Amino acid sequence: MELEKPVWLAHIQIRQVRENDLPGLEWDGEYAHFRKLYTEAFERTKRGRSAMWVADLPGVGLIGQAFIQYVCDRPELADGSSRAYIYAFRVRGPYRGNGLGTQLLEIIEKDLRVRGFRWVTLNVARDNLKARRLYERNGYQVVAPEPGLWSYQDEKGGWHSMEEPAWRMEKDLW
Repeated sequence: MELEKPVWLAHIQIRQVRENDLPGLEWDGEYAHFRKLYTEAFERTKRGRSAMWVADLPGVGLIGQAFIQYVCDRPELADGSSRAYIYAFRVRGPYRGNGLGTQLLEIIEKDLRVRGFRWVTLNVARDNLKARRLYERNGYQVVAPEPGLWSYQDEKGGWHSMEEPAWRMEKDLW
């Protein structure tokens, strides 16, 4: 028996980020500490080096997001021609488990195919089993462990170092 999809799912607009969306990516302050990262990612999109996607629910706001790098300093993640990297993939808690993540992935993958990419990679936290299952249901396979070491500057100028052990996953888009 297939469960009925929630009514709100039919109203979702999955689209590229516009500059006036940047504050909404902070999800009412939950991700305000990534403000500088969001701004930098948006600047890369303007230069054609990345893309930022959102799931916008009219009357509610941004309830999902995913960023894509076409090229980065790690060619095993994104090399600018055949391999792209998805990161910052999020769906707000109350909207998870209803197919929105799959819908977002499908739109991103279609766009990457049009751009000529063959492979897509992403990292998923080792302890995030629900997200890993989502990716596996959508054809991604674990290919390597990732130490998950990275740093960022928060909205107040402070630097933070992160260690988030992850699995690198990939999918052949052809």
